Amino acid sequence: MTGIGGQSWKVGQLARLTGLTVRTLHHYDQVGLLCPSARTPSGHRLYGEQDVRGLYRIVALRELGLPLEVIRDLLTGEPDLADLLREHLAHVDQQLAAIRALRRRLVTMVAAVQAVGPPGSADLLVLMEEVKKVDDTMKRYFTEEQLAALTQRHEQAGEEATESVMAQWPQLIAQVQAELDAGTDPGAPKVQALARRWMELLEFFHGGDPGLRDSLYRMQADNSEMLQQQYGGPSPEMIDYIRRANAVSSS
Repeated sequence: MTGIGGQSWKVGQLARLTGLTVRTLHHYDQVGLLCPSARTPSGHRLYGEQDVRGLYRIVALRELGLPLEVIRDLLTGEPDLADLLREHLAHVDQQLAAIRALRRRLVTMVAAVQAVGPPGSADLLVLMEEVKKVDDTMKRYFTEEQLAALTQRHEQAGEEATESVMAQWPQLIAQVQAELDAGTDPGAPKVQALARRWMELLEFFHGGDPGLRDSLYRMQADNSEMLQQQYGGPSPEMIDYIRRANAVSSS
């Protein structure tokens, strides 16, 4: 086995942590885009910290819409990571703007339909364009298999159960925020109970699938400000509070 310094990950571990599929990582290896630094004695791929940095460059360039062939050529010149981060941030800002625009359009159209009836074709064309932007955003966080799993879980649970779970979030968020504001220790029994309920509600959506769970976390983290402002979602501080409570319970 080739030596590898620092922390390392097998292909399945790296796939779960990044939300990518094992098949995608295998493909990157096969086309020479990201070859693992080492192999286990049994011949399995083993990725190191430098490989993770290289993978981030690939993911960032893919999010900017570049094909793999172009990315491979760019990586031979070792693109500056700081520049990539800035471009990635700008791209995420564009996605957030698209989601906000779609929400404003939907709110307006719901009100219009209630007042004067169905919208005109011009309004529907604009709406379809904005839905496409949001659909593209979802595909950046979830694989096709994960999106199918989310849809299947929604269909199996039914509208009533889904709406019941969604209705519980505002009260739970308010309760957690109250304990956070009061400075209650994450290990306190009442915070532990809130954290357990929080994880139960999340599991309703991800069903215990670690890849799906991590993709949900990543989407929430990247869009936390928008979710908080427009939908009353949890703040990063609240998410950290719940994580600390969970860490106490598992220790």
